[in-house]
Amino acid sequence: MIQPLRKDIRISLKGRVVDLSQEIYHQAPTFPWDPKCGIIVHNTIESIGFNVTQLCMSAHQGTHVDAPYHFIEGGTTIDRMPLEVFLGEAVLVDARHKKPREAIVPADLDPQTDRITPGSRIVIMTGWDLVFPEARYLTDFPVISQELAEWLAARRVALLGVDIPSLNMADGPVVHRALLGAGIAVIEGLCHLEEIRATRFLLVAAPLRIRGRDGSPVRALGIVDDG
Repeated sequence: MIQPLRKDIRISLKGRVVDLSQEIYHQAPTFPWDPKCGIIVHNTIESIGFNVTQLCMSAHQGTHVDAPYHFIEGGTTIDRMPLEVFLGEAVLVDARHKKPREAIVPADLDPQTDRITPGSRIVIMTGWDLVFPEARYLTDFPVISQELAEWLAARRVALLGVDIPSLNMADGPVVHRALLGAGIAVIEGLCHLEEIRATRFLLVAAPLRIRGRDGSPVRALGIVDDG
């Protein structure tokens, strides 16, 4: 059961809005195996009377959602994922003490463990988004350990969001399958989480309705009630 909106979170719809999304631009950094990001002028006001832009990029460009189909053959595709997963209360975990390439383990979530229950949305802040767009952003980030992925799956959380470009490089397939195989939505490439300044906030991060595919860029927002 995905956690519903609480009364106090409904009030926060009128709160402070934090943009948690990376900027998408021509030749923005990508993993070597991903399509290169192309934001291309297709027509202009001068040529036909209005501007039209062509987008050519991975479904996993920048801030994006991984659907189970990304790693699970026959898994749920992005257009079939329940939208309520992407709208609701999220718990923010501060893991900024983690070093480059260091594994994030269940003990790093200890301060918020009591709030991690079935249906929870968990967002982990490492501060790694501040490295973007340096080349090491895609190579040296802290990683989600297999132990943590299995721990979250056992607790049947609904969503895991991170401010790193991928969950894990060396053990990527294993970690992704542990989460996606449990039906957990994964948001990668979040940013500006330090601006939340609260342990709970409203997350809004709906993916595009791309038929039958493995993921989608999102415009992720955090809404905070500072009252």
